[in-house]
Amino acid sequence: MSSSAPPSLSHPCSGGGGNVRFSSFAPKTSSLLLLRRRRPSLLSSSFSLSLLAPPPPLAAAPSGCRLTRVSTAPVECAPPAPEFGFRSEIERLSALRSRLAGAGSVARKLAVIGADSRVEEFFGSPSADGGGLAGALGAVDLDEEEMFLIKCLVAAGQEHVLGAEVGIPEGEFRESAKSPLKSALYALAEMIERMDANRGERKMGVGSEDEDVGDLKKLLRTLQEIERFYDCIGGIIGYQIMVLELLTESVSERQSTNRLQNSKGSMESQILEIHPPAGLDLSRDTEYASQAALWGIEGLPDLGEIYPLGGSADRLGLVDPDTGECLPAAMLPYCGRTLLEGLVRDLQAREYLYFKLYGKQCVTPIAIMTSAAKNNHERITSLCKRLEWFGRGQSSFQFFEQPLVPAVSAEDGQWIITKSFVPVCKPGGHGVIWKLAYDKGIFEWFYKHGRKGATIRQVSNVVAATDVTLLALSGIGLRHEKKLGFASCKRNAGATEGINVLIERKNHDGKWAYGLSCVEYTEFDKFGMVNGSSNSLQAEFPANTNILYVDLQSAELVASSKDKTSLPGMVLNIKKPIEYVDDFGNTHSVSGGRLECTMQNIADSFLNTYHSRRYKGAEDELDTFLVYNERRRVTSSAKKKRKPLDKSFHQTPEGSLLDIMRNNYDILSQCNINLPEVEGNEKYIDSGPPFLILLHPALGPLWEVLRQKFCGGSISKGSELIVEVAEFLWRDVQLEGSLIIEAENVMGSTGIGKNGDLILQYGHRCGRCKLQNVKVLNEGIDWNFSGNVFWKHDVQRSESLKVILHGNAEFEATDVSFQGNHVFEVPDGHKMKITPGISGFSVQLETLAPNMVDSGSWYWKYKINGKHIGLELVEL
Repeated sequence: MSSSAPPSLSHPCSGGGGNVRFSSFAPKTSSLLLLRRRRPSLLSSSFSLSLLAPPPPLAAAPSGCRLTRVSTAPVECAPPAPEFGFRSEIERLSALRSRLAGAGSVARKLAVIGADSRVEEFFGSPSADGGGLAGALGAVDLDEEEMFLIKCLVAAGQEHVLGAEVGIPEGEFRESAKSPLKSALYALAEMIERMDANRGERKMGVGSEDEDVGDLKKLLRTLQEIERFYDCIGGIIGYQIMVLELLTESVSERQSTNRLQNSKGSMESQILEIHPPAGLDLSRDTEYASQAALWGIEGLPDLGEIYPLGGSADRLGLVDPDTGECLPAAMLPYCGRTLLEGLVRDLQAREYLYFKLYGKQCVTPIAIMTSAAKNNHERITSLCKRLEWFGRGQSSFQFFEQPLVPAVSAEDGQWIITKSFVPVCKPGGHGVIWKLAYDKGIFEWFYKHGRKGATIRQVSNVVAATDVTLLALSGIGLRHEKKLGFASCKRNAGATEGINVLIERKNHDGKWAYGLSCVEYTEFDKFGMVNGSSNSLQAEFPANTNILYVDLQSAELVASSKDKTSLPGMVLNIKKPIEYVDDFGNTHSVSGGRLECTMQNIADSFLNTYHSRRYKGAEDELDTFLVYNERRRVTSSAKKKRKPLDKSFHQTPEGSLLDIMRNNYDILSQCNINLPEVEGNEKYIDSGPPFLILLHPALGPLWEVLRQKFCGGSISKGSELIVEVAEFLWRDVQLEGSLIIEAENVMGSTGIGKNGDLILQYGHRCGRCKLQNVKVLNEGIDWNFSGNVFWKHDVQRSESLKVILHGNAEFEATDVSFQGNHVFEVPDGHKMKITPGISGFSVQLETLAPNMVDSGSWYWKYKINGKHIGLELVEL
């Protein structure tokens, strides 16, 4: 497929139709100055900057924005940050980490950790009965590795995890481990005594029912996961060092937001500027957008899909209605199915489009990152099994579970615990996905499936696959051999989301580095960006949506590094309280956070370097890129529960449903269908949406495909339209009420695959429906029913017209009116035709001819015409 000549680049917020020229990157007088901690980069100037084709274009975008540069150029030396006891602790732990790095075997590491002053004092303290904690631990029969983990915990200053504190005021930074923490010894001793009395054994057997033994075993597993996963920064010791360094930086920022100090306390600095990035505006350059989307369809066999589903989603407040257990976001029932099912439906719609264009089956491998939070891993894998792997086969899925990490106090960096041996643990952010994927062999798994790149999206974003957005993103990434791509849009002021930026940095070797990256909202204050102000600097930067394209080999190169580069964007977000329930059932909320990584900041390893400064056209040659679209076609999330009397729908299921309705209004109005426009969210605070329209994504997913299946007619206010069939024709249909069309075989039928799994065979024995010159009039949804939950598609209806298609059944209605409640259920292998009759309409049921059983009596023939897709209705 030939490439079209791309238009020139401009910034999405640039005014008018012209292009922004980066004539000078010199800081303006209004730019903010601060010292920036140096971030290591994996790349150097030796990387090739050539492309197979010109880089992606950007058309003009919304007017009214000015080009803003935020400078972080060096200033006079900032005063050192207040110590607060952190600095000496960091130095002690850093020295210990260095000694452990050279130790080698577990035995040698035990010797090194045992010589640490804190460990010596703690383990050498005798208990009241003349014993020692080391003896008590030995009685539990810990092996060398487990003993090493316990000593690392103590060396990191977290001995309180082993038992309640004695004589140490809450919040006071612990300068030494002089307290023997007798309670820890007593807890362990009592545990051993109970084991002796109840079972006559001293070992931690698998079948142990002792609560303390179980807690200790879980603690050891947690410590082992931290030690192994964070090996690139020094395991448990390195984790605590990073926590203290980030806390030190946070304390310094609270006193001086325009000065940053690096982790070593030196004044070494570098020039760093961030600029609004340029990229392809899909909403304006529709011709290039169509071409890019075709590249995305063509490249589908080279793509994998990655879903980071390990987050705890606490703000959603989702619970199992039967058991009361907390549920992960992937299990949220949304528009009639879980959010995870929605992701797979979107993917299958793209695969169906590929089949219709090329006549080939394409099953995309899906890698899912889970976690133990809220039984996330077990629930997600169980859902996939229950749904028979979505007709894709178990071999097309790979799961990898991210470790949970301890939450820490914002005051002193101490691990928060609910009781002895039980630290409060949360997922360590979606940025762990790269290193974890490397550790668990996910990259190799993708390669075995013949994949070169992957698209990444989050489960709570329900509109990411709308129209061209996702396909254009992956198409440009594959076509131009990019390393990383962002799908972006206008940012809502005050939203808890980051921004995409163009980084310009002068390194200490004198070279200049450029690349697209992200600044998280928790970091805005470092750049003088006041969140929530429409006039603030960050309002001029597009939103980071965590919709990504990534080149797998490039990501693997970063993930396999043996340093902190493999954990991009490490942050300690202490702006939200840590809530937990203690052993007595009491709820606590404390200021704290946990060490998190951000997956999009892998971009920091993909900067291109030059020997001199680039005054214009920097984006033309970068390994990173950005596509831009209308916000509601890129991101709208169902990530937090709407509180009673809350006047905002932002990031709630209610708000995201309204955005889906807006998108449906946009596309159907382009089909000459009259329907009410969706107004601002405030209009629907106390009511449902103006209509409820849910269209299966396989009807497109590209809007130019869907436009050829719908034409003319009207949908009145308060109506409901549900279309769950891909082979569909709507011509001049007038709807006032509810119309529901459901097919068992939406995109095809399932058959037994090579491994005995059920495999969806696209285009085979599909259900079909044609409506031409039809009027539907019924009472529809009871909009006054207080129990309606529209975003769940859980509504009460007074009347409806419902068509149910079993197997390859077909339904056709022409020149008829349906008034009142009707249900037409068509059996497999049959066609039902509704035509005008004496009583209003006549029903005919006929058996499909043998030559129509698989392909149907009619079908849509898809064909590529230049940069576009044309449809032809073929009758057999």
